[in-house]
Amino acid sequence: MDTGIKEQNKMGTQPMNRLLLGMALPMMFAMLVQSLYNIVDRVFVARLGEEALAAVSLTFPAQMFMLQVAVGIGVGINALLSKSLGERNFARVHKSAQNGIFLAALAAVVFMVFGGWGTEIYFHSQNVSPALLRYGQDYLSLVCLFSATLVGQVVLERLLMSTGKAFYQMISQTVGAFVNIVLDPIMIFGLLGCPAMGVKGAAVATVIGESSACALALYFNLTKNGEINFSFHNFRPDLAVIRKICAVGVPSILMGTLLSLAIYGQNRILMGMAEASTAVAVLGAYFGLESFIFMPVFGLNNALIPIVAYNFGAKNKQRLLSALKLGGAYALGIMFFGTLLFQFFAEKLLLIFNATEQMLLIGAPAFRIVSSAYVFFALGIILNSVFQALGRGLESFLATAFRLGVLL
Repeated sequence: MDTGIKEQNKMGTQPMNRLLLGMALPMMFAMLVQSLYNIVDRVFVARLGEEALAAVSLTFPAQMFMLQVAVGIGVGINALLSKSLGERNFARVHKSAQNGIFLAALAAVVFMVFGGWGTEIYFHSQNVSPALLRYGQDYLSLVCLFSATLVGQVVLERLLMSTGKAFYQMISQTVGAFVNIVLDPIMIFGLLGCPAMGVKGAAVATVIGESSACALALYFNLTKNGEINFSFHNFRPDLAVIRKICAVGVPSILMGTLLSLAIYGQNRILMGMAEASTAVAVLGAYFGLESFIFMPVFGLNNALIPIVAYNFGAKNKQRLLSALKLGGAYALGIMFFGTLLFQFFAEKLLLIFNATEQMLLIGAPAFRIVSSAYVFFALGIILNSVFQALGRGLESFLATAFRLGVLL
């Protein structure tokens, strides 16, 4: 345990810029690689045609919801576990991890049930054509049935991050994304003797990639994360700990749900247009590219949460404020770069997805309009980390609800 305490103490003693970059860069890199999941699937699926790209794009709200549930549980564990480490409350550290994993398992079961019985209803609610229904179900059913790999990967990586072991999180995410990238063309188009599976192949590649990352994250937790006891012997759910996890995690999940509903609503509106498949394909291409810009900022945000939580627990206000100032500056720089990219290279970005002339006509102006607000998103993301780290998820939720539920 002494080694764990020494490792954790760096969040209270190490120079802030070095600490933040040391924790954030591996996560930013890993989440940048993670964003390739969204881009690569769509890039290869787009080669099958506009309808295939549109169908996979229609699955995005459901996938986003599953991811946000996993992230919300992880955020709740992260904040409580890091705060407990700062307070030297190691009994609560173990309970935080155990009860968080229990919640993740329950979520995975719900997603699996949806994958077996709910996907057809989901697509029919968006007024899709038979072709879009077939493509969409091929993809979403598989991803949901094996959602335990996604949920497990996210939660296990959050446990590594909570104890300052972001390097191992980076490795697991990178390996998972690399496996997915390599397998996508093989399984979609039938290379190297593999049968051509089309859209279903993209889902299989995604599941195998997530499974690889989940297995690796589990291995690192069991062998490198000595601060946490992973024994479930005589385990019983602790409602007090679950409430603390949910106090932070549920508002984060609700924020993700609002985003999923907003995208779902946009898809329904677009499906009523004359160029429905084209419009949905453009939106899907945008969200794939957007994640490439946003994910590094989310990685920075994820690094800030345990630092802020630890120093709040240790009552070190100066270091807490220093972390926020540095985090905000880095986030603004990343989002400004994203703005320039979308403003000056919108058409070239769309061509990555085999864009037709109609996709270019619709997509390029939309890309430029949306990206003009990126710098404001940067501040919002970083400030949300404060609420999450301090267990004040409601305030974060209300701000996001106003943006998505009222303004959008």
